[in-house]
Amino acid sequence: MNEEQFVEALKEKGIDLNPEQLQQFNRYFELLVEWNEKMNLTAITDQSSVYLKHFYDSISMAFYVDFSKDQSICDVGAGAGFPSIPLKICFPQLQVTIVDSLNKRIQFLTHLSEELKLSNVQFVHARAEEFGQNSKYREQYDMVTARAVARLTVLSELCIPLAKVGGQFVAMKAAAAQDELSDAKKALSILGAEKIQEYSFTLPVENSERSLFVFNKVKSTPKKYPRKPGVPNKSPL
Repeated sequence: MNEEQFVEALKEKGIDLNPEQLQQFNRYFELLVEWNEKMNLTAITDQSSVYLKHFYDSISMAFYVDFSKDQSICDVGAGAGFPSIPLKICFPQLQVTIVDSLNKRIQFLTHLSEELKLSNVQFVHARAEEFGQNSKYREQYDMVTARAVARLTVLSELCIPLAKVGGQFVAMKAAAAQDELSDAKKALSILGAEKIQEYSFTLPVENSERSLFVFNKVKSTPKKYPRKPGVPNKSPL
């Protein structure tokens, strides 16, 4: 997917990029490749793949979830900024917090946001389990999201405690998503979330499968979750 195809594909979905936004994506790509030589941010570095598998894929969430209003979003384990930074470029009014356990990635994201002149973005170096127990962040966000971080049972424990009651947890998944969803039923119930929507679609050009699950936070998460770092992964709910 070249830049022109990227613009057209988004326009078909009702997202019109202005020249400044296009320049931000262009600079994002350049910095991603440049920093990737020093540290492992992504295995995907050719332009057409970055625009499709990182930028377009991240923004695909907005085809199904409303980002038109002013809302706070927490992106758990965003790595090189996906999906929240492409969403922030398209919807500048979003207030974005990214938490990641690797300080080098936080340094990249801080530099990136300065270069792209992004406002209302915050980067926190922390384990998601500790971050979710911090009263400054816990149950503070309108939406919590993650892309390709962990299986849904584990991901739910890392993300749901951060969403405010009445907020949403949106999980971006590839194939085998239905298996993950059935495995996560117990965890979702314990943590206080209910599935309200699910969407399946394919990425253009390569036709790879994608699933999007939208959960409402219907009650406060019990204080013991998330458990200590590493425990959700070792003993999923």
